[in-house]
Amino acid sequence: MDARQQLIYTGQYLISNQLAWGTSGNMSARIDENRMVITASGTYMANLSMEDFVEYQIGTGEKESKRKASKETPMHLGIYREREDVNAILHSSPFYITLFACSNEPILSELFIETMYYLETIAYVDYHHPGSQELADAVSEKAQNANIIMMRNHGVVVCDDSVPEAQMRLETLEMACRMILKAKKSEVQLSVIPEKTVQSFLEDSFYKPRKRLVGKSTNRS
Repeated sequence: MDARQQLIYTGQYLISNQLAWGTSGNMSARIDENRMVITASGTYMANLSMEDFVEYQIGTGEKESKRKASKETPMHLGIYREREDVNAILHSSPFYITLFACSNEPILSELFIETMYYLETIAYVDYHHPGSQELADAVSEKAQNANIIMMRNHGVVVCDDSVPEAQMRLETLEMACRMILKAKKSEVQLSVIPEKTVQSFLEDSFYKPRKRLVGKSTNRS
């Protein structure tokens, strides 16, 4: 399926499942080794069309369209430059994730199968203005060692090797944040899976092959 079409379906899904709202957030996908497409500025995720994307050369940052791209384009370009394994990036501000981004509450990954797998690596960056080079640089640096980057008082960026997997990573994160908050409110004590068991699951289980972070420095001799 064309990368644009995948992102169109994903935008509809995110809005329908309260994982995005209005014009908040942006999405991109790598279409080959050297190019990506990203949502245009001011687009509504629920109503994207094939014309609502802007194509860029990843290496040079050269735009191949007259349409104005999302202001977060430098952040997306930076992640693709740092991570050769990343083919999709979603930036959104779902309610529960954003609540955690605006607090110091920890996000637990040792809760259930999907959190162990999808929330293994979470990094945090301090607040920088949206669209700023400072934000792009901070997120790109953290993306070298994480597939989820929480942006303080802003939202989250998730990256993965495909659009569906990035969507699943975002959805799992929102589910975990919601569970942690509900448990705290209801005074339910969550029990976490022991670290030894988590590592065994990631390395030896038959759920899915563990995803390794592949950066520009680790994939070359």
